[in-house]
Amino acid sequence: MRHGPNRLRWRLTLVICGVSVVSGAVLLVIVYSLSRGLNSDVKAFLPDAVPAPPPPHDLGPVPDPGPLVDPVIGRAAEPASLVVVPALALAIMAGLSLGFGWLIAGRLLRPVRTMASRLQRISERNVHERLAVQGPRDELKDLADTVDGLLARLETSLDAHRRFVANAAHELRTPLTVEHALLEEPLIDPGADVEAFRENFQRLLSISAGRAKLLEALLTLSGSEHDQPRGEPVDLAGIAEQALADRAGDLDRAGLRAVPSIEPARIHGDPLLVARLVANLCDNAVHYNAPGGRIEVAVRPRVGRVSFAIANTGPVVPPEQVDRLFEPFQRMHRTADDGHHGLGLSIVRAIATAHAATVKADPRPGGGLVIEVTFPSLRT
Repeated sequence: MRHGPNRLRWRLTLVICGVSVVSGAVLLVIVYSLSRGLNSDVKAFLPDAVPAPPPPHDLGPVPDPGPLVDPVIGRAAEPASLVVVPALALAIMAGLSLGFGWLIAGRLLRPVRTMASRLQRISERNVHERLAVQGPRDELKDLADTVDGLLARLETSLDAHRRFVANAAHELRTPLTVEHALLEEPLIDPGADVEAFRENFQRLLSISAGRAKLLEALLTLSGSEHDQPRGEPVDLAGIAEQALADRAGDLDRAGLRAVPSIEPARIHGDPLLVARLVANLCDNAVHYNAPGGRIEVAVRPRVGRVSFAIANTGPVVPPEQVDRLFEPFQRMHRTADDGHHGLGLSIVRAIATAHAATVKADPRPGGGLVIEVTFPSLRT
């Protein structure tokens, strides 16, 4: 339900007015109680009033002297007179408190209205703008700084999303262009025979398979970033050994040598996602390696954590380019139709983040990359 624009201001006004009225009422009760006690104490210590002597008989009838008058206090005080005037003053003060409370509440809420107005003008087109509240540090400035931090993170996320969409569109547009050319080639060639059609169809199937892998990688990346992985004990050492065994043929064809150093270790997470993380790191180490090089795979349990590290002897990686490799569609050297789209390491980072793990990458002095993923150890 949508509330009025001044709902909070009215609440603050009523609170301020209520506090003033209650304080005045308490003060009125105290004054009334003290007044009655003071009158009683004064009367107790004064001498009794002495009636005047009777007048001479020849002066006529004596008028009624009326009630006795206290020589010090004057006349007897009526209890009602001690309440009426302060009560009227309290009523007047309640009206004044309501007006002043409205002004004070408006002054207190002015920064909030200003921030709300600025936030309403911010959209995806000007998300770079900030509240930038100036002044001493207080609760409202802390709130504004928190909102500015949220806007900064949102701007970074939107920029990454735009780059991701642009890169994905580029990666998908290239095979579509090639497919169109392959389909059009035999139609404009009057001498095309069955063999030409067969060859084009083979290439189309290969392009379709590559596009299917790209879509699968995109789905994996999206699921790793947004889905909560199911938790169960995972044998990280067994997954690493199986990944090396599955790539024994690729290692032999590339002339690479695997150097495993795997110790028994278990973590808590999703076995399918962890297996995908290890597989992507192994594929990356095989693909970006030098002929006759080696791959070092290590699983080391430590106190409270488990480390999975993999290193290869590939080309030299500039240190300033390491972080870029973990962004989607980023590669050191773009090669067409190599079956790699630059999503492997970004999927690794997304899976590691989902498992509360950290990823650290460092270039080797002689070439290649050392990547270490540190998981929280399985609590028994």
